[in-house]
Amino acid sequence: METTFETLDSDRIKLTVAVDEAEFDVAVESAFKRIAKEVRLPGFRPGKAPRKLLENRIGVAAGRQEAMQHALPDYYGRALVENEIDAIDQPEIEITGGTEEGPLTFEAVVPVRPRAMISGHGSLRVEIEGPEATDEDVEEQIDVLRRQHAELESVDRPAEDGDQVTIDIEGTVDGALVEGLTTTDYLYEVGSGAVVPEIDENLRGSSAGETHEFDADHPEEADASLSFRINVKSVQARVLPDADDAFAAEASEFDTLVELEADLRERITSMRRRQAGAMARDRVAHAVADLVEIVVPEALIESEIDGRINEMAMRMGAQGIEFSAYLEAMGRDLDSMRDDLRDGAEIAARVDLGLRAVADAEGLEGDGEALDGYLELLAKQTGGDMAGIQEALTASGRMLQVRADLRKQLALEWVMERAEIVDEDGKEVDRSLLEPPEETETTAIPDTEDPVGETIGSADDEVDGGDEKE
Repeated sequence: METTFETLDSDRIKLTVAVDEAEFDVAVESAFKRIAKEVRLPGFRPGKAPRKLLENRIGVAAGRQEAMQHALPDYYGRALVENEIDAIDQPEIEITGGTEEGPLTFEAVVPVRPRAMISGHGSLRVEIEGPEATDEDVEEQIDVLRRQHAELESVDRPAEDGDQVTIDIEGTVDGALVEGLTTTDYLYEVGSGAVVPEIDENLRGSSAGETHEFDADHPEEADASLSFRINVKSVQARVLPDADDAFAAEASEFDTLVELEADLRERITSMRRRQAGAMARDRVAHAVADLVEIVVPEALIESEIDGRINEMAMRMGAQGIEFSAYLEAMGRDLDSMRDDLRDGAEIAARVDLGLRAVADAEGLEGDGEALDGYLELLAKQTGGDMAGIQEALTASGRMLQVRADLRKQLALEWVMERAEIVDEDGKEVDRSLLEPPEETETTAIPDTEDPVGETIGSADDEVDGGDEKE
């Protein structure tokens, strides 16, 4: 098979493919064997009629047409691999020869990923949340612990948000009691919004001994309404313990409040540093995407959406959940879900184009040490050898994808090194405090099926709101 291609414009190429007659005849022979199973000829069992007899009966062109329908996708796929063409949508194919005799020739106009031209990627400025725990952060966590260890004390006043009220509650629909909404001596936190907003509205400002009757919208059935009767039996306020050494000893493994605060500060800082590193990569990736001025091809957006839905379905399948059943349970359909995913998918596509543009501009290639590292890790995981894995990736056409993922990882790191990263106050963030993503054997390998932070490859796992699946 011989192939050539020419560039038509920025996002289309034309492939010209010629399959010599001997190679195509293998496909034609298989086609006539399939036809023989469907065509009844006197004296022959199904599938046993000779090719020559079938040619005389239905014509040579019929067998060639059948062969083209089955073999053309393979020829086209091989041509893409041989020429390393990054197709993003279905081609327009025209048969130019071989329908009656001779070599099979065809032309394919192929939509390809456009190349964006960007500038300013070497001087980006992004803002993230500071990676260090503040005094306010520690105080907030201390208050959480205090609320967890609070005691309830009866109060002789109207209920306020945060108070605990003991109630008898009766919920009905059309006079019938609703299971789960009818009970006695139920402890309810005012302002929690645990059932319907109308409950909090009626309990707020109420006192022990009062009874409230009211209606509320049904949270699950649009045409139904709930009727409530609530008897308030008592009002209790949370009494928080003092933040002192005694509290620290009761609420934690530490003997003093100073020790507890130090531990909380360390934990919060560790968490915020991880978050800050991921956020920085996310914000930088999105800043690169903002530099892309070309219109993102619809095919790229739709492909990204397809990838996300397929990934979601696979994850649910691994948990024994049918995706269709999930949609039904959520009251959703596939079209509405696709609409919800669209904005994030477009961002991911822009990130993809932007990082590719950076790699082009700075001469970053997904080969050499980067590719060797990837192949070495993959060989370790699979127990294969690097040369065999490289050959298999090349033959399947995935090597183009692998190199693209590696180039985008290099591009993201290139931009990260040069970007100005500041906190909420505009103060430059110490880079040593930005923890990189954990280099596990899974995340270190570019995978076109994994959200890449929502950016790229393993970087995507840190990007919020714009996954990129190559």
